Amino acid sequence: MSQAAKSERLMNLVICLLVARGYVPKSRIREVVGGYGDQNDDAFERMFERDKEELREVGIPIETGSFDPMGDEEAGYRILRHEFELPEIRLEPDEAAVVGLAARVWQHTYLSEASSTAVLKLQAVGVEADTRSLGAVEPRVGGEEPAFWPLWEAVRDRRPVAFHHRKSSTSEPLLRHLQPWSVLSWHGRWYVVGFDTGREAARMFRMSRIVGDVRTDGPAGGYEVPAPETVREAAASLAPPERAPVLHATVRVRHGSGHGLRRRATFVATDATTGWDEVTVPYTSNQALAEELVSHGADVVALTPVELRDAVVERLRAILAVPA
Repeated sequence: MSQAAKSERLMNLVICLLVARGYVPKSRIREVVGGYGDQNDDAFERMFERDKEELREVGIPIETGSFDPMGDEEAGYRILRHEFELPEIRLEPDEAAVVGLAARVWQHTYLSEASSTAVLKLQAVGVEADTRSLGAVEPRVGGEEPAFWPLWEAVRDRRPVAFHHRKSSTSEPLLRHLQPWSVLSWHGRWYVVGFDTGREAARMFRMSRIVGDVRTDGPAGGYEVPAPETVREAAASLAPPERAPVLHATVRVRHGSGHGLRRRATFVATDATTGWDEVTVPYTSNQALAEELVSHGADVVALTPVELRDAVVERLRAILAVPA
C-alpha cells in the first residue's frame, strides 16, 4: 500500500472521529473511511487497530466509550477537539499546534476532496457531524516543506535523524542530531520538536530552516517518546517569542473558510447575501500576513492597508510567473 493511500486513510479517520458529535461505532467507521470497506473482517480489524495505535503514538488522543447508560449500544470512538490541539500555555487561543498527523497533508488536493466525502458519508449513515471542528485541520494552499515527510515518518517510527539547520536566515547551518517527538504548526510555520542528543535537551526546529536532506541517524524504535502532555509543554516553552500586534488589517473571507484568521479577528462583519465576511485581524508584519493570506488561495482577499494588499498582489504575481 502506498504512503499516499495510507495518509489519506489516516486523515479520513481523524476527520471522522473529530467532527462526529458523539462516539462513532466501528461498523460506521468501516462504512465511511476509505480503505476499510474493501477489507474482510479480519483484515479490517488488524488495519483499524494499527491505525489507532499509530495515531495515538504521534499524540492524537482517540477516546473509546458510549453514551448509552445501559451499555447495550455498540461502543464507539471519538477525538475531542480540545485534546487534539495543544493547550493554551504560551500560545494564542486556538492557534495551538496540531500534534502528529496535521493539516500539512491537506495541501494535497485529493486528500481534501476525499476527506470532504468522508464527512458526507458520515452524515449519510446517520452520525451527526460538527463540521466546524474541521478548523483544526483546515486546508491550506502553501509551499512545500521538503523536510516534512522525512520528519513525519521519523516521528511515526521513533527513528533518530540528523540534519543541518540555520538558527536564522543569515546564520551558518549547524548539524543537529534529534530524536523527534512530534511535528507541529505554529503561526503558519512548521516545526519539529524532540530531544537534541548533542545538547542533551528538548529543542524545536523550524522546518523551513533545515538545509539539505533529513537523514536517518539510528534504528527505528530507538528511543521512547515522552507523554503527550510533556511534548505539549516542551513545544509551548520552546515556541518563538510572541510580539504584540500593533497593526490591523481588514480582510474579506469566504464563508466556511479562513478559520485561523477568524479566531484571531477582533471584529467580524457577516454578510449572508454575498457569501463573504469582513474580518479585522491584528498583525505585526505585512510580509508575514501577506504570505498567510496567499496560502488561503481564492478564499481570502486583502482589503486594507494598501501596503498589505500590495504585498499580497506581489506574491500572487510571483506565483503566476512560475512556469507550470
